Amino acid sequence: MEGGADWIHLDVMDGQFVPPITFGADLAASVVKIGSVPVEAHLMTETPDRHFDAFVSAGCRRIIFHAEATAHAHRLCQNLRERGVEAGVAVNPGTPIDVLQSLGGVLDFALVMTVNPGWGGQALIRSCIDKVRTLRAEFPDLAIQCDGGVDPNSIKELWDAGCTHFVAGSYLVRETSIEEGIRRLKEACA
Repeated sequence: MEGGADWIHLDVMDGQFVPPITFGADLAASVVKIGSVPVEAHLMTETPDRHFDAFVSAGCRRIIFHAEATAHAHRLCQNLRERGVEAGVAVNPGTPIDVLQSLGGVLDFALVMTVNPGWGGQALIRSCIDKVRTLRAEFPDLAIQCDGGVDPNSIKELWDAGCTHFVAGSYLVRETSIEEGIRRLKEACA
């Protein structure tokens, strides 16, 4: 938070949708209490709606679930919005963005996974840049986030393609300091 992050992005993994297991809503609640930077939960889980209550109660202001994890993305987006949080839907690199087309009226946020979810430190999958470009052309006002392989070299291309929000994890922990890393990322988009 002191490093200048605009949001804190928490990758929640259940060991089913992706092999790793991370943490739950208790950690999210602890992070929310630390400061005023808003927190979002990225639910990489098989049954994301089973976790909504816990993460909303924890204070997450945005919840992102995967289109691949549910047959009811529209209903889940409505449910989140009724709870007063932003509804985000993520798509994996191998998933066409067509799954987002019918969500235009209830979707606050789209997350384009630019790596296969589950592990940090992966290189950006370049074909995902075109997915961002296509999504931006179809939804000119939609907030679009990219997650995976974000560094000062890739962020400019993603920004130019229409991405508005970025998740940077591995890059930031490898940088001299988180503050320096965030500064470099923001400069690359200027």
